[in-house]
Amino acid sequence: MPDFRRYLPILDWGRSYDKTAFSNDMIAAVIVTIMLIPQSLAYAMLAGLPPEAGLYASIVPILLYAVFGTSRALAVGPVAVVSLMTAAAVGQIAEQGTIGYAAAALSLALLSGLMLLAMGIFRLGFVANFLSHPVIAGFITASGILIAVSQLKHIFGVSASGHTLPEIVHSLWTHLGDTNVITLVIGIIAIAFLFWVRLGMKDALIKLGLSNSVAGVLTKAGPVAAVAVTTMAVALFRLDESGVKIVGSVPQSLPPLTMPALSPDLLQQLLLPAALITIIGFVESISVAQTLAAKKRQRINPDQELIGLGAANIGAAFTGGYPVTGGFARSVVNYDAGAETPAAGAFTAIGLAIAALALTPLIYFLPTATLAATIIVAVLGLVDLSILKHAWTYNRADFAAVLATILLTLGFGVEAGVSAGVIISIAMHLFRTSRPHVAEVGLVPGTQHFRNIKRHKVETDPEILTLRVDEALWFANARFLEDQILDRLTKDCALKHVILMFSAVNEVDLSALETLEALNKRLDEQGIKLHLSEVKGPVMDRLQRAHFLEELTGKVYLAQYDAWRDLHDATPIKAVS
Repeated sequence: MPDFRRYLPILDWGRSYDKTAFSNDMIAAVIVTIMLIPQSLAYAMLAGLPPEAGLYASIVPILLYAVFGTSRALAVGPVAVVSLMTAAAVGQIAEQGTIGYAAAALSLALLSGLMLLAMGIFRLGFVANFLSHPVIAGFITASGILIAVSQLKHIFGVSASGHTLPEIVHSLWTHLGDTNVITLVIGIIAIAFLFWVRLGMKDALIKLGLSNSVAGVLTKAGPVAAVAVTTMAVALFRLDESGVKIVGSVPQSLPPLTMPALSPDLLQQLLLPAALITIIGFVESISVAQTLAAKKRQRINPDQELIGLGAANIGAAFTGGYPVTGGFARSVVNYDAGAETPAAGAFTAIGLAIAALALTPLIYFLPTATLAATIIVAVLGLVDLSILKHAWTYNRADFAAVLATILLTLGFGVEAGVSAGVIISIAMHLFRTSRPHVAEVGLVPGTQHFRNIKRHKVETDPEILTLRVDEALWFANARFLEDQILDRLTKDCALKHVILMFSAVNEVDLSALETLEALNKRLDEQGIKLHLSEVKGPVMDRLQRAHFLEELTGKVYLAQYDAWRDLHDATPIKAVS
């Protein structure tokens, strides 16, 4: 009988759900709902969609993730980076504010959802590993800068456009003379207040005598206060008549049933952006989910996470939303607020549904400058330029990858940046594995251990060359190993034995096997025997299915020390420091 809990984790945690979990989940849901109302509106604006799209994208997707997801703290919905990628992708196809733009956003969510779902069903979560952490850090940092700069047009109250940093800056500079002073004042005050909320409000409230928990809740509600105060100011003084742009009418309804556009031409245009959003969204989501799960010694199933996120995006596509994923900030707030199960997300969805039904008339006079301030303060937390210094100190190749990703994202847009990031990550991996670390090793005196002759004081035999191969052997690096050995032969004619120490070799593909066969033959022609030591079981199983071991001129030793004892003769020992 199939175990439905594998695909429906709700059947697992739901069986042990009790009053305590319900109480904790409800408290977390209230806190997260308060935080998500302004954030959802702001991220929809970042994606180039009506404010209500942000609320819609935070209701049904959260409910579906609660059923199919495995993380007990992950909060799914619109996030800054994916919103920016949505605007960049859909903006090339349709004009903002049109029906075609909204339909394309729905199609993008559907494509991303189907990709995630397929990857989960076929257990392809490992694909996200091709995007290295340095590249992810560089992309998110560059995206944070792009997002923050792109929102300055709302702070200044001017019209500006562009998807790259040079385009946005040039457009802003051109329209700077059209700045609306009142809008600018609102934007600056909102930014200053939100920074204070993030950095100093909680400590200030505690000093006033409030408890830590109450101060925490009020701090999370800080953005709501900014929304409420600026909205009332605009309504009271009718600042909209002075050129302050406002949100305006927002439909007072639950998420509608929508149909994504399924035109083959449109889907073809959205295919690459959907794939990039899928990868970035999954990497961000799984990183957050695993980090939070580790704190409570819980497990995350990456393949089931793909299914959960896929269902959430498909749900967004049919309920007026756009691509979603697990957000860092909201998930941390959810965790800190005491969420114990995915039911906290379901309760959050109910809270947002109530907001969509009852509270939307209250945000008619909400200035877009306040939403822009919310975005700017949120995304600047993503900017981490210290990764450049850290990468430069640790690994220059990683530094080059991070710098290239940042510059390409800023200069050519998010799609170019993340595409380059994937290519750079794979290229770095191929370069490193194509030039494996091969160390000549010798015996550490008084032990049975063999270490690199360049790093340790060891014993060697002039007739024996032992090379430790620290990488799987495959078609891209087998010739490199062969060249290393043949180069050594031209410098040392006293050799009688070459031992390949395979303790770190996990794989030998067919091309590498053919290279070993050719090497065995060339060494034999020069009177030198080829031996293997410490070959792992799976590798030995493969070698035994070929003729290589039958033709091997030397032996296969269980341990390197056995090979040393067997082959070492009366030749004077040479000490190497």
